[in-house]
Formats: sequence, structure tokens, C-alpha cells
Amino acid sequence: MGIYKRLSISQKQIVWAWGLLAIPIVFYVVVRFYPTANAILLSFQEWNLLGSRSWAGFDNYVKLFSDPTFWKVFANTFLYLILGTPTSLLLAFVIAFHLDKLRFMHGTIRALYFLPFMTSAVAMAWVWRWFYQPVPIGVFNNALATFGIPQIPFLNSTTYALPSILAPAIWAGLGFQVIIFMAGLRAIPQTYYEAARIDGISAWETLTEITIPLLKPTIVFLVVFSSIGFLRIFDQVFNMTTNDPGGPLNSTKPLVLMIYDTAFNSFDMGYAAAQTVVLFTVLLVVSLLQLRVMRDK
Repeated sequence: MGIYKRLSISQKQIVWAWGLLAIPIVFYVVVRFYPTANAILLSFQEWNLLGSRSWAGFDNYVKLFSDPTFWKVFANTFLYLILGTPTSLLLAFVIAFHLDKLRFMHGTIRALYFLPFMTSAVAMAWVWRWFYQPVPIGVFNNALATFGIPQIPFLNSTTYALPSILAPAIWAGLGFQVIIFMAGLRAIPQTYYEAARIDGISAWETLTEITIPLLKPTIVFLVVFSSIGFLRIFDQVFNMTTNDPGGPLNSTKPLVLMIYDTAFNSFDMGYAAAQTVVLFTVLLVVSLLQLRVMRDK
């Protein structure tokens, strides 16, 4: 305490600042950085959860990159990203844009859109799985049968399985994106729109020249946030394909599910760690590329 009393006010402020910063720093070191470093180290080792670890060098990575299943799973993961991110953002923007102009029951409708985001992903996946069942159980196939349309094997087809799982994933995150878009729309000063009306600018030009450019920080955040979510998709796939994990011929299997199977079904922790490092690298590269491409010039 004697040393603390001799410090100046600015020095005491620095001590308090570092003292408060120490809490999140210690948290991230223990919860984030140490497990990440340990996973990278484990990816160069062999371990089955019971015995001792043994050094394997690059064997896990050689095995991974020569595994045709990995490349199929890798392609699936990017399909979720490429199809899911733009679709979800476009739907969310259209809904938010029109909902922002609505005054009747605005709060109720906004809450209904946000409700799926708060619902358990497991419960939601099982409900959608029930929707996709054949007649007389499945809601969708019952509706198709009513109009004389042949049944669709939503979860048992290599063509339909991935879009069928992607649909509830998009629906689940739609409410959050709508709320963020609406916050961005409310932050745009109305003076810009008033000036546009006075100048006789069309609605399309107002949208493309005022609204979307001023929403760029919101769009960048949602693109990165949604991309990470689709690259890490797991709950919907795991719960909707329990009878055939990963779907027919691994047509819906993402990288996270492959990591889960390798670690907790095959007990090959070193190989699973190598897959985790690849996923971490993909997430990092995709996020940095998106931030670089979409940053302000």
C-alpha cells in the first residue's frame, strides 16, 4: 500500500485500468487461448482419451487431406455458407425494410420474428424433422398429397437433404438479423430521405444510393456473424439426421459434425484436433477476407 500511495493520480488510473483488464485477459487465456493452443498441439499427436499421448507429426494432416470424406464434408460446409448467408441476409433485409414502415402491431410482429432465435435449436430441429416426414405424418408431404403432387424425400435424398436442413437454420437466425437491420435502419437520419424526396429521387435510387450504403457497417457485421454461424452449423444436422448421421452419402455432413464423430465415436482425438485446426483456419480466413473486402475505402 505504501507504494500505491506514492503513485500519482495518472499512475493510479493505469493501475486500476490494468487491474480491471486483468479479469477478461485471464478469462480469455484460460478459456480461449489455452484450449486453442492445446488443440493445435494435439493435432500433431495421437490420443484415444485413455492412454498417453504420442507424437505423430504431420500424420493427422496427411490423413485428413487424403481423406475423400473430408473433402465432401468441406464442400458441404462451404455450401451452407454460400447458400445460407446471402439468402438469410436478403430475407432479413426485405422483412426489416417493410416491417420498419409498419405501425400496426409492429412490436408483436417483430417479437414473432425474433421468437425462433430464442427457441431451443434441438426442439426446433425435431419439429422441422416432423414436417419433413412422409405421409401421413409429415406436414409438407401431406400438403403436397392434397394437391396430387408426389412425395418428396426431403431428408433421404442427396439432392434435397442439404437444402431441407438449411431452411430451418436460416429461419432460426432470421429474427436476430431482422432486429439488427431494423436498428441500422432507425439509425439513418431522416433528413437524407427528406432531401431525396425534395429532389424527386425514385424509391429504387433512394434504396441503392442512401439506405444500403449507410447500412454498410450493419451488413458487414451480419455477414461475418452469419458466415461464422453457417460454417459452424451442427444442431440442425445432428438432430435431423440421427438415423443416418450426416445424411445420405454424407450429403449434409458439415465439418463440425465430422469433428464430433471423430472425437466421440472413433475416439481419435488427434485426428479430430487436426480437423478443428482446419475449421479454425477457415473461420479466420473467411472472416478476415470479408472484413477486408467490405471495409470502407
